[in-house]
Amino acid sequence: MSQSPHAVLFACSRNLVRSPIAEALLKAKVGDRVYVDSCGARVPPEDESGSGADTLMCEVMAEIGCDLSGHRPKTFENLEDASFDLVISFTPEAQHRAVEMARGRAVEIEYWPIYDPTLTEGSREARLAAYRDVRDALAVRIAARFGD
Repeated sequence: MSQSPHAVLFACSRNLVRSPIAEALLKAKVGDRVYVDSCGARVPPEDESGSGADTLMCEVMAEIGCDLSGHRPKTFENLEDASFDLVISFTPEAQHRAVEMARGRAVEIEYWPIYDPTLTEGSREARLAAYRDVRDALAVRIAARFGD
């Protein structure tokens, strides 16, 4: 497959942190030249998603000028279009769903094992640091995969 896909999907378990961050970072990089979306393998529990946007995720993205406060988690079933030529998954569960979705079609699937910062315990500052680490690691991977 070429280095420049036409449609990219980022997928994780719940579409709360990693996949929306990656979606926003790639959109900022490529603008409207590439269709970019994100989803989760399953819907997060209501108390976990709250309004839909993880507050710490919103905070670390706001630090780089990206407003994700309007993000609402969605699943593979909620995608408006499933015509992706590249799916990047961050969890084994999302990887499995991506393989199912791609069956019989020419879709490149990549697995990027990125740490889930929601698993970080400790002070608010320690948790924010974990979110920043994930944001920055995703930025590096995206730059490497899609060019600087």
